[in-house]
Amino acid sequence: MNPNTNTELVDVVDEDDHVIRVVTRAEMRAHRLRHRGVFIAVQHSDGRLLVHQRSFSKDVCPGLWDIAVGGVVASGETYDTAAVRELAEEIGVADVAPTPIGEGSFSDEFFVLNARCYRVVCDGPFVFADGEVIAARWVNRADLDDLLATNSVMTDSVALLLGPGLITVAE
Repeated sequence: MNPNTNTELVDVVDEDDHVIRVVTRAEMRAHRLRHRGVFIAVQHSDGRLLVHQRSFSKDVCPGLWDIAVGGVVASGETYDTAAVRELAEEIGVADVAPTPIGEGSFSDEFFVLNARCYRVVCDGPFVFADGEVIAARWVNRADLDDLLATNSVMTDSVALLLGPGLITVAE
Protein backbone atom coordinates (compact mmCIF):
# COMPACT_ATOMS: atom_id res chain seq x y z
CA MET A 1 0.00 0.00 0.00
CA ASN A 2 1.22 3.47 -0.83
CA PRO A 3 2.54 5.14 2.35
CA ASN A 4 0.78 8.38 1.36
CA THR A 5 -2.62 6.68 1.10
CA ASN A 6 -3.93 7.92 4.44
CA THR A 7 -3.06 11.54 3.62
CA GLU A 8 -4.62 11.49 0.14
CA LEU A 9 -7.49 13.94 -0.16
CA VAL A 10 -10.97 12.59 -0.90
CA ASP A 11 -14.22 14.37 -1.75
CA VAL A 12 -17.03 13.65 0.69
CA VAL A 13 -20.24 13.65 -1.35
CA ASP A 14 -23.99 13.49 -0.79
CA GLU A 15 -26.36 10.93 -2.31
CA ASP A 16 -26.67 13.11 -5.43
CA ASP A 17 -22.85 13.14 -5.79
CA HIS A 18 -22.39 16.80 -4.87
CA VAL A 19 -19.15 17.55 -3.03
CA ILE A 20 -19.77 18.51 0.59
CA ARG A 21 -16.19 18.84 1.78
CA VAL A 22 -12.68 17.46 1.36
CA VAL A 23 -11.05 15.17 3.95
CA THR A 24 -8.09 12.85 4.14
CA ARG A 25 -8.61 9.24 3.17
CA ALA A 26 -7.89 8.28 6.79
CA GLU A 27 -10.70 10.54 8.03
CA MET A 28 -13.06 9.21 5.36
CA ARG A 29 -12.35 5.64 6.52
CA ALA A 30 -12.47 6.45 10.25
CA HIS A 31 -15.87 8.12 10.00
CA ARG A 32 -17.29 5.95 7.17
CA LEU A 33 -18.02 9.01 5.03
CA ARG A 34 -19.73 8.82 1.64
CA HIS A 35 -17.16 9.14 -1.13
CA ARG A 36 -16.69 8.25 -4.80
CA GLY A 37 -15.32 4.96 -6.08
CA VAL A 38 -14.65 3.26 -9.39
CA PHE A 39 -15.07 -0.43 -10.22
CA ILE A 40 -13.61 -1.87 -13.42
CA ALA A 41 -14.47 -5.40 -14.58
CA VAL A 42 -11.53 -6.79 -16.56
CA GLN A 43 -12.61 -9.47 -19.00
CA HIS A 44 -10.62 -11.74 -21.28
CA SER A 45 -11.60 -11.74 -24.95
CA ASP A 46 -13.16 -15.18 -24.31
CA GLY A 47 -15.50 -13.73 -21.65
CA ARG A 48 -13.74 -14.93 -18.50
CA LEU A 49 -13.37 -12.45 -15.65
CA LEU A 50 -10.13 -11.44 -13.94
CA VAL A 51 -10.39 -11.82 -10.16
CA HIS A 52 -7.63 -10.81 -7.81
CA GLN A 53 -6.72 -11.16 -4.17
CA ARG A 54 -6.18 -7.96 -2.21
CA SER A 55 -2.96 -7.49 -0.30
CA PHE A 56 -3.01 -8.29 3.40
CA SER A 57 -1.67 -4.75 3.97
CA LYS A 58 -4.85 -3.09 2.63
CA ASP A 59 -6.56 -0.80 5.15
CA VAL A 60 -9.98 -2.35 4.53
CA CYS A 61 -10.84 -5.99 3.81
CA PRO A 62 -7.27 -7.29 3.51
CA GLY A 63 -6.81 -10.62 1.77
CA LEU A 64 -10.27 -10.77 0.21
CA TRP A 65 -10.79 -11.58 -3.45
CA ASP A 66 -12.24 -8.91 -5.72
CA ILE A 67 -14.04 -9.14 -9.04
CA ALA A 68 -13.11 -5.57 -10.00
CA VAL A 69 -10.06 -3.40 -10.23
CA GLY A 70 -10.76 -0.04 -8.69
CA GLY A 71 -10.57 2.28 -5.78
CA VAL A 72 -11.30 5.64 -4.27
CA VAL A 73 -11.63 8.68 -6.53
CA ALA A 74 -9.21 11.39 -5.38
CA SER A 75 -10.43 14.90 -4.57
CA GLY A 76 -11.00 16.84 -7.78
CA GLU A 77 -10.49 13.75 -9.94
CA THR A 78 -13.16 12.59 -12.38
CA TYR A 79 -14.52 9.06 -12.28
CA ASP A 80 -13.09 8.40 -15.76
CA THR A 81 -9.62 9.62 -14.78
CA ALA A 82 -9.73 7.52 -11.61
CA ALA A 83 -10.68 4.41 -13.61
CA VAL A 84 -7.70 4.89 -15.94
CA ARG A 85 -5.38 5.52 -12.97
CA GLU A 86 -6.58 2.45 -11.07
CA LEU A 87 -6.07 0.19 -14.10
CA ALA A 88 -2.50 1.41 -14.42
CA GLU A 89 -1.71 1.26 -10.70
CA GLU A 90 -3.29 -2.08 -9.86
CA ILE A 91 -2.68 -4.21 -12.95
CA GLY A 92 -0.30 -2.21 -15.15
CA VAL A 93 -2.78 -1.61 -17.99
CA ALA A 94 -2.38 1.81 -19.54
CA ASP A 95 -3.34 1.29 -23.18
CA VAL A 96 -7.00 0.26 -22.82
CA ALA A 97 -9.81 2.76 -22.25
CA PRO A 98 -12.45 1.57 -19.78
CA THR A 99 -16.03 1.66 -21.05
CA PRO A 100 -18.64 3.04 -18.61
CA ILE A 101 -21.36 0.44 -17.95
CA GLY A 102 -23.32 1.82 -15.02
CA GLU A 103 -23.42 3.62 -11.72
CA GLY A 104 -24.86 3.08 -8.30
CA SER A 105 -24.35 3.42 -4.61
CA PHE A 106 -23.24 0.97 -1.96
CA SER A 107 -23.24 0.87 1.81
CA ASP A 108 -22.06 -1.70 4.35
CA GLU A 109 -20.13 -1.71 7.61
CA PHE A 110 -16.97 -0.51 5.82
CA PHE A 111 -18.10 1.71 2.96
CA VAL A 112 -20.64 4.31 1.96
CA LEU A 113 -20.00 5.29 -1.62
CA ASN A 114 -21.25 6.50 -4.95
CA ALA A 115 -19.81 4.40 -7.75
CA ARG A 116 -19.23 4.34 -11.45
CA CYS A 117 -18.68 0.96 -13.05
CA TYR A 118 -16.60 0.21 -16.12
CA ARG A 119 -15.54 -2.73 -18.26
CA VAL A 120 -12.38 -3.42 -20.24
CA VAL A 121 -11.51 -6.34 -22.47
CA CYS A 122 -7.83 -7.11 -22.02
CA ASP A 123 -6.06 -10.47 -22.17
CA GLY A 124 -2.97 -9.15 -20.37
CA PRO A 125 -0.19 -9.30 -19.58
CA PHE A 126 -0.70 -7.71 -16.19
CA VAL A 127 1.83 -6.18 -13.84
CA PHE A 128 1.04 -6.00 -10.13
CA ALA A 129 3.72 -3.45 -9.26
CA ASP A 130 2.16 -1.50 -6.38
CA GLY A 131 1.63 -4.48 -4.08
CA GLU A 132 -2.14 -4.04 -3.82
CA VAL A 133 -2.73 -7.34 -5.66
CA ILE A 134 -1.07 -10.54 -4.42
CA ALA A 135 -2.74 -13.11 -6.69
CA ALA A 136 -4.93 -13.09 -9.79
CA ARG A 137 -6.66 -15.58 -12.05
CA TRP A 138 -9.21 -15.85 -14.82
CA VAL A 139 -12.57 -17.38 -13.88
CA ASN A 140 -15.55 -18.63 -15.83
CA ARG A 141 -19.08 -18.49 -14.38
CA ALA A 142 -18.79 -21.79 -12.46
CA ASP A 143 -15.43 -20.72 -10.96
CA LEU A 144 -16.93 -17.36 -10.02
CA ASP A 145 -19.93 -19.01 -8.36
CA ASP A 146 -17.54 -21.23 -6.35
CA LEU A 147 -15.54 -18.17 -5.28
CA LEU A 148 -18.70 -16.26 -4.30
CA ALA A 149 -19.84 -19.23 -2.19
CA THR A 150 -16.73 -18.89 0.01
CA ASN A 151 -17.78 -15.43 1.23
CA SER A 152 -14.19 -14.27 0.83
CA VAL A 153 -15.06 -11.75 -1.86
CA MET A 154 -15.47 -7.97 -1.72
CA THR A 155 -19.20 -7.40 -1.47
CA ASP A 156 -19.17 -3.90 -2.98
CA SER A 157 -17.97 -4.96 -6.41
CA VAL A 158 -20.27 -7.99 -6.41
CA ALA A 159 -23.30 -5.81 -5.56
CA LEU A 160 -22.42 -3.09 -8.05
CA LEU A 161 -21.35 -5.24 -11.02
CA LEU A 162 -23.18 -8.55 -10.68
CA GLY A 163 -26.26 -7.39 -8.76
CA PRO A 164 -27.66 -5.23 -11.57
CA GLY A 165 -26.27 -7.58 -14.24
CA LEU A 166 -23.76 -5.10 -15.66
CA ILE A 167 -21.38 -7.89 -16.67
CA THR A 168 -21.84 -11.39 -18.00
CA VAL A 169 -19.17 -14.02 -17.35
CA ALA A 170 -18.54 -16.82 -19.84
CA GLU A 171 -19.77 -20.29 -18.95
